[in-house]
Amino acid sequence: MEIPVIDLAPYLEFSDSAKQELDPQLKCLCSEVSRTLRETGALLVNDPRCAAQDNDLFIDMMEKYFEMPDDFKRLQERPHLHYQVGVTPEGVEVPRSLVDEDIQEKLKAMPIEFQPLAPTGPDPKWRYMWRVGPRPSNTRFKELNSEPVIPEGFPEWKDTMNSWGHKMISAIEAVAEMAAIGFGLQKDAFTSLMKQGPHLLGPTGSDLRHHGQLGTVFAGYHYDLNFLTIHGRSRFPGLNIWLRNGQKMEVKVPLGCLLIQTGKQIEWLTAGDCIAGMHEVVVTNRTIDAIKLATAQNRSLWRVSSTLFAHIASDAVLKPLGHFEESPLACNYPPMCAGEFVEQELAVINLKGSNGDL
Repeated sequence: MEIPVIDLAPYLEFSDSAKQELDPQLKCLCSEVSRTLRETGALLVNDPRCAAQDNDLFIDMMEKYFEMPDDFKRLQERPHLHYQVGVTPEGVEVPRSLVDEDIQEKLKAMPIEFQPLAPTGPDPKWRYMWRVGPRPSNTRFKELNSEPVIPEGFPEWKDTMNSWGHKMISAIEAVAEMAAIGFGLQKDAFTSLMKQGPHLLGPTGSDLRHHGQLGTVFAGYHYDLNFLTIHGRSRFPGLNIWLRNGQKMEVKVPLGCLLIQTGKQIEWLTAGDCIAGMHEVVVTNRTIDAIKLATAQNRSLWRVSSTLFAHIASDAVLKPLGHFEESPLACNYPPMCAGEFVEQELAVINLKGSNGDL
């Protein structure tokens, strides 16, 4: 099964117009968005506002940062803020599959060909956490809304992070509106809850010079705890996802496209109609081919993911929306503050506030 590429341009044109009613073609497109998220937990989109050059500019800067000495990078480490901002060194983030017994049982029951690669410890990747968008002036969850950290010697840092972050949030918002329509909800059912959410631009950096062996696990089998996650195209492949039917699939992101994945918060809001997508990042044969090409071209061997975690606002209530309240599964998704939900999820892996990656 191939994940379809959804062109957001027709919907964006409609949003910019004075039209009130979606035409049948756009309604079908919205239904395609919700159906794909439901069946695969992932979606490829083409957003004319997010050019491939923007992604390249962002990755260029992050490659330069991750290539800096470890001692320099650790100056941006904020463990007392639970890694909510600044850098998270390799060996800190723990994949949920290592600590969650329920997931471990499910993995044993999987057919061998669909099983993920087993991590042997914490993820050997770095991550940088950057808050994107406004934060609430009054919130119960101040640690989830901390001020950003800017490394010295990167004058372009703030503008580059904010520019790419805001563009990806705009793409998420368009998809969230289309998905809501496709699910039979009000257009702003999701986006109204996202306002002033603790959205995180959380690019990862994996050193393929030291961890470039076939089968290395950079991000063990996990789901994301946030609402929707969006990625620009990485220069090194390696992302595997699991479809709702249990099938494992390697993701190929076309040039200029963005990948969107479902998180636990959208599962909550739809009472499990759309479930959080499981995924892993590993060194595959395609990764090895990309390493060889980058080496021949004298390019960086840091694998950077331009990842943004879009969240429901910390003080908003997570609960099944609209007709999903009537779902027989709604009782599995009791109302709770999104910030409380995030803290509960992160407590499971002993890394309170890590990112949204579990």
